Amino acid sequence: MTHPVLTNCPVCSETLTITKLHCNHCHTTIENEFELTKLSTLSKEQLHFIETFLVCRGNIKEVEKELGVSYPTVRGKLNDIIGVLDYKPKQHHSGDERKIIERMEKGEINPDEAIKMLKK
Repeated sequence: MTHPVLTNCPVCSETLTITKLHCNHCHTTIENEFELTKLSTLSKEQLHFIETFLVCRGNIKEVEKELGVSYPTVRGKLNDIIGVLDYKPKQHHSGDERKIIERMEKGEINPDEAIKMLKK
């Protein structure tokens, strides 16, 4: 039976280091210090969200439907994951611009109307 890789110490919560790899087929064992990827630090819930996001090809409306959550929840989850991966979320839009984009994503206005409103 296999178990998911632990990334943090259950005692002190510090990051664990992988030091041994083993092949169950030929019984080769390799010992060294191996790095975990940034993605390995995500929780199961965050990995599920990322999988859903990718399957939906980044379409936030589809992610909303698939997970049964609101637009702000999807954005919040994305921002949380960006933070865990140690990236800074990019803030390109003012509050008014964000509202226009949200209206377009909800289908309240079409892309041409959104472009006109954003140009003002």
